[in-house]
Amino acid sequence: MIQRTTYLQAVEEQFQVHAICGILGARQVGKTTLARQFAAQFDYKDVVFFDLEDPEHLLILENPKLVLSQYEGYLIVLDEIQRRPDLFPVLRVLVDDPVKKYKFLILGSASRDLIHQSSETLAGRIGYIYLPPFTFFETHEARVMLLRGGFPKSFLALSDKASWNWRSAYITTFLERDLAALGFDISPQLMHKFWMMLCAYHGQIFNAAELGTSLMISPKLVIKYLNILQGTFMIRVLQPWFENITKRQVKTPKIYFRDSGIFNRLAAISTFDDVIHSSKAGALWEGFALEQLISCLQIPDEECYFWSTHNDAELDLLVFRHGKRIGFEFKYADGPKVTKSMHIALQDLHLDHLYIIFPGSMKFPLSEQITAIGFELISQLAD
Repeated sequence: MIQRTTYLQAVEEQFQVHAICGILGARQVGKTTLARQFAAQFDYKDVVFFDLEDPEHLLILENPKLVLSQYEGYLIVLDEIQRRPDLFPVLRVLVDDPVKKYKFLILGSASRDLIHQSSETLAGRIGYIYLPPFTFFETHEARVMLLRGGFPKSFLALSDKASWNWRSAYITTFLERDLAALGFDISPQLMHKFWMMLCAYHGQIFNAAELGTSLMISPKLVIKYLNILQGTFMIRVLQPWFENITKRQVKTPKIYFRDSGIFNRLAAISTFDDVIHSSKAGALWEGFALEQLISCLQIPDEECYFWSTHNDAELDLLVFRHGKRIGFEFKYADGPKVTKSMHIALQDLHLDHLYIIFPGSMKFPLSEQITAIGFELISQLAD
């Protein structure tokens, strides 16, 4: 079993400030396992779990305040909280009790925007962490992860075929059950087709009108479908950064599949040879490296940007870290080189430094403000 030390510590840090900690992430990324590891590692002797997908647990919670109030001093875990957002007012009442002390760990498979009641009802009482699938810095298996992705049951499968079959079943369950459970009345077949077509936009500027024409649906419905996949942690919508310069800048977001394994299943890429020879190999690696970097540096989604102008100057990722502006370029090449676009980004965005991430394990300067660093070494940037 992989001990996810970084995320265990993040939960403990949230509890030092808040009475409620929310762990959000896609289904099957290991939220329940992390909760049990947390309870064991930090010696919570009194722990009670409620699985809100279990009919018996739902029956027990018919009178939630009466039931939950019995567990003062316990670590109370509520799994799949998006199925019972009506519990949030009850949690607020309990944690606001001036005498009794309650501690809740809530696990959700949807974003705060989809579980919007929590941000309204529990403001100031809850802290969130995002739990991704396994990362390279936990597994150190880049080749396997690039093909299978990081979902634990996919990554740890006994064979590539078994991993493929697990991802097939995961996608079917997501489309036919999970979306309906979140209250979305949409066609699973149409969403599946939409999701597959997004493979062509992975790492690219998103064009809702173009995709809507292909699917014969309105751009408004395209945006709705994209927001659903974003809110369930399937797709990253990377927003553009605007600088106060005279150049015309791109104002449309880019999209990335958060998990390379899900991308590969939808794109019918079943072996590592398929990965290497795919026309999307560069974009696939770029998206994989970008996700791993963001997880490694623990950068909140809302603080990640890309930058691009209509004159072809661009930057794959812009982050603000320790008071500095840091840029990243992802190059699927053995020998990364400085380009004119990089110099423009350094100047126009006033970057403190720019890193070129490429496959490998070497690090070397290309100029005073530009460093090439192999993917296997990017954990050094977290120091």
